[in-house]
Amino acid sequence: MQEADYREIKGKIVSGVFALTSRTVVLQVVSFFSTFILTILLSPSIFGVFFVVSAVISFLSYFSDIGFAAALVQKKEEPTRAEYVTSFTIQQILVGSIVIISIFLSPVFSSFYNLGSDGLLLLRALLASFFLSSLKTIPSIILERKLDFQLLIIPQILETVVFYLLAIILALLGWGITSFAWAAVARGIVGLVAIYMISPWKVGIGISFTALRHLLAFGIPFQTNSILALVKDDLMTIFLGKILPFSQVGYIGWAKKWAEAPLRLIMDSIVRVTFPAYSRLQSDSKVLGRAIEKSFFFLAFFIFPVTALMIIFIKPLIQIIPKYTKWEPALISFYLFSFAVIFAAFSSPIVNALNATGRIKTTLVLMVVWTILTWMLVPALTVTFGYNGVAEGAFIISFTGVLPIIIMKKIVNFRIIHVLYKPLVATLFTSVAVFFVLQFANNLPGVIIAAVSAAVIYGLFAWIWMKTDILPYLPKFRSR
Repeated sequence: MQEADYREIKGKIVSGVFALTSRTVVLQVVSFFSTFILTILLSPSIFGVFFVVSAVISFLSYFSDIGFAAALVQKKEEPTRAEYVTSFTIQQILVGSIVIISIFLSPVFSSFYNLGSDGLLLLRALLASFFLSSLKTIPSIILERKLDFQLLIIPQILETVVFYLLAIILALLGWGITSFAWAAVARGIVGLVAIYMISPWKVGIGISFTALRHLLAFGIPFQTNSILALVKDDLMTIFLGKILPFSQVGYIGWAKKWAEAPLRLIMDSIVRVTFPAYSRLQSDSKVLGRAIEKSFFFLAFFIFPVTALMIIFIKPLIQIIPKYTKWEPALISFYLFSFAVIFAAFSSPIVNALNATGRIKTTLVLMVVWTILTWMLVPALTVTFGYNGVAEGAFIISFTGVLPIIIMKKIVNFRIIHVLYKPLVATLFTSVAVFFVLQFANNLPGVIIAAVSAAVIYGLFAWIWMKTDILPYLPKFRSR
């Protein structure tokens, strides 16, 4: 790879990560305060219904494109018009069939879970949103291949703001679970209009069997991987919704959501950019190794302190915030999920790198192992220890996250300890200092002061000790 090409890709990676991270910060702020308001207005059982029905839609979405989107992004050469049209046509056939069948069977599902009429409306609304979302795939792929994430984030921000704003308004009006239903439909419409305005694509219908063969070669193993992830995660949530009370499913969902907040805030942005970026770098193992190291460093730089401080602050906040003590039974699950998050933060980018370099069958084997372990451990631990068994299973399985790292190191040379130790030491020192400060905080202003102290302490560490690692990747300094 030419140095000029590497610099261009590096620039797009950095700008893409910054764009997605900025988007994620905005979305997490909106999501945090919105979820906080909704958890006050709505009961844990309503959240339990929402998590179960959302898991059903996630389950269905895995059958919507046979991995064509990933195949188009991973492709070395620019996809042809025939490949885009073929992918779009097959996806709409699949999505349309799934939606029609699901609507027809929705009363059976509603009766099985005792969702009631409002739960049935939520299911159908999420199906409509699922169909609208499928229409956005090709414009999103075009932007993703170009690494134009600054444009891709606009529809996502609009969708999130519309969803939570409408959900809160309707919840205040007493609409209960249907608040989520109408908010989901509005989100789907806004997102669809926005993406076609930003990335116009001339919709076409047709199937090229030559293009289909090329797409299936990568797409089928990739989608099998995704289906196994679905069986491992979302199908498990559906299973739990049957054997546990909805309030306990709500505790699991709450704990998992907040524990995974650092992943959604940081890792998702890096992973979203690195898959197409690693795909562009797949022919140069040396450059790819450098890219993996930088990904690890920035993941550690953000994930370590955010996760540690959430573990420290979560209990004082629950005890101080009015009407929030109802979530205290979820604390043990939250702590266990939080530790599992640290391993997931580093195994996920490596799985991405394996996929980007065409080793999709290797990741398929890994996903089979993780799926088997999940279905062996989680039901057994849940029966033995109750709803906390779900988090206990996730914690145990998280240790197997070292497997993809070991495999990737045999393919590409990259350092691990060298890039992780500075953020780790800084996080440990900051955590000890803040834990001491927090002992004197018995009200909300005191907790806020402790949080600000944490940011200042870690910021000083970053400036004094990690400045040379960070500044070259800030846009202002990179252009000099």
